[in-house]
Amino acid sequence: MATIYEVAALAGVSPATVSRVFNGLAVSEEKQRLVRDAAARLAFTPNKTARRLRKQSSEIIALLIPDIENPFYTALARGVEDRAQESGFSVVLCNTDDDPGKELRYLQIAASEQMAGVILSPASDEVDLGVIVSLGRPVVAVDRTTPYPVDAVKIDNRAAGIAATKALVDAGYRRVACIAGPAGIEATEDRVHGWRQVAGARVGEGYLQHANFRVDGGHAAMTALLALDTPPDAVVTTNNLMAVGALQALVEAGISPETFGVAAVGELPFMALAPASVVQVRLPARHLGTTAATMLLERIAGDAQPLRTVVLRAEVMPLTSPRKESAL
Repeated sequence: MATIYEVAALAGVSPATVSRVFNGLAVSEEKQRLVRDAAARLAFTPNKTARRLRKQSSEIIALLIPDIENPFYTALARGVEDRAQESGFSVVLCNTDDDPGKELRYLQIAASEQMAGVILSPASDEVDLGVIVSLGRPVVAVDRTTPYPVDAVKIDNRAAGIAATKALVDAGYRRVACIAGPAGIEATEDRVHGWRQVAGARVGEGYLQHANFRVDGGHAAMTALLALDTPPDAVVTTNNLMAVGALQALVEAGISPETFGVAAVGELPFMALAPASVVQVRLPARHLGTTAATMLLERIAGDAQPLRTVVLRAEVMPLTSPRKESAL
């Protein structure tokens, strides 16, 4: 049976280049052609079992996300899986519910099952990657960063918060509140900073409401905002599901989003109301996943370049209908 070294010699490239071709990593089209032609002539087939024994790892990637029901993370997972499949890797999806204990158990399973690497959106700033890092397994943090020296890919969350708030202010709203996720989570804090930067002196007492990232949290927070002595005339939500809950609360209170401004960081998963009445900041979720998977696969293949943090930009889908006079 031919070896990777024989394929490399016949193709006139290094063994590392042959490895990159069969791991689906970036190689010029010409070198890919040379390697695949040489492999065909030598009847070479990558020996996955031997590769696993050499690396002491499987060709499985663990993906840890906080909420599989959120379409943002569903799209992110699809991006990871698409890229992994191209390279012959499988993905095990783990839903952490933003629970550090549950997250740690999944990380321990990834280590014990000798998974090739981990992509995760950390449940907290105190994520424990010790067991994975000690084994030399590569890790890529996605959407949120960690205190460990690992690669990361995230969104410019402060810019997203700024864009959402500015769209409402530019539309004529003056009392812009914010429904944010739990305090202390990096993405939440960055989006809140963006809101504050634009809202500034318009921020009234009680205008910042923290909630869970789900529909019920957005509903409860919006209900509390409407009960204020001086309620806001618009709201920014720092994720999509909380925006759905906020819209439900407005409808129940008899308030139309055509008179009360709503901006969501993230695309709404479903709309009972005309999209033109809501500002949506489109997050590049799938691109986030493919980028994270590419970075992880490069590390698995032995890439030794310095640690990287890639920052992606969001896209604003602005209001397309004029503001009507507020009912508040």
